[in-house]
Amino acid sequence: MSKVESRGPRAAGVSGARPSTLDLRHAFTLIEIMVVVVMLSLIVFALMSVFTGTQKAFRSTITQTDVLEGGRAAMDLIVSDLKQMSPSLDVSTSFYVTVNSSTLVQSLIASSYYRTNVLEKFFIMSRDNQTWTGTGYVVSLSPTNLYSLYRFSTNMNVAAGSPAALFNSFSNAVANNNFTGMSHLLDGVVDFRVRAFDPNGVWMNSNYTNANNFMANSASSFYGETGFYMFSNTLPATVEIQMGVVEDRTLQRASTWPNGSTAQINYLAQQAGQVHVFRQRISIPNLDPAAYQ
Repeated sequence: MSKVESRGPRAAGVSGARPSTLDLRHAFTLIEIMVVVVMLSLIVFALMSVFTGTQKAFRSTITQTDVLEGGRAAMDLIVSDLKQMSPSLDVSTSFYVTVNSSTLVQSLIASSYYRTNVLEKFFIMSRDNQTWTGTGYVVSLSPTNLYSLYRFSTNMNVAAGSPAALFNSFSNAVANNNFTGMSHLLDGVVDFRVRAFDPNGVWMNSNYTNANNFMANSASSFYGETGFYMFSNTLPATVEIQMGVVEDRTLQRASTWPNGSTAQINYLAQQAGQVHVFRQRISIPNLDPAAYQ
């Protein structure tokens, strides 16, 4: 009986006994916890990197889509206007192109070569029944516009006389930087050029002499492009239009500097990879073959 009683207190104190070796093996050491924390941190950083890359790719895709949609819409409008070109049948200008001496030279990616972006403005005459319509396109480089493409349009009744006033209205508006009456089409147009070709596919440049009423304008011919006038019954057989549009995000970054500043030009000069080029050749339905005889 006394032996049983002497063992009772020891049995009752089991809960206060020291942990066994088996219990210690199931606990985490400080080093193991630190290793787990580091691994979890690396996993989180990797997931954040993937997420950031996906977001960047998504934003880039949206930007490119916006540029493509805007560029195609502007090109469609220009093509539609060019197809309606009509001869003035007098000394009035039917088709006019002049080259801007201000250009943007961009270094090509992974190359020692450069691309010279040329800006031109042009005017065309069209006739619909008893209405003359003058349409012009110009890129503005004013302090409030960053390579902004504008469309000019005005008209007059055929019975009112010579349509020369339509071309004069366009010339005066451009000379005075008056874009309030024009339609703003697109920003970021760093390259805009027009070339005319005769029925044989010959480029009508400063050396061209085979058309009766074609006059090259050597004063506005730069960087291999030619300014010219066409009047009377002379129209080109085909016209090639080229337009280079810089991406929105690049344009927004460029807008943080004053327009035309050295810092802005130097920045854009390194962004050749962010310029999307649109090019199309259009046949002119109202061509008069007699103009080339």
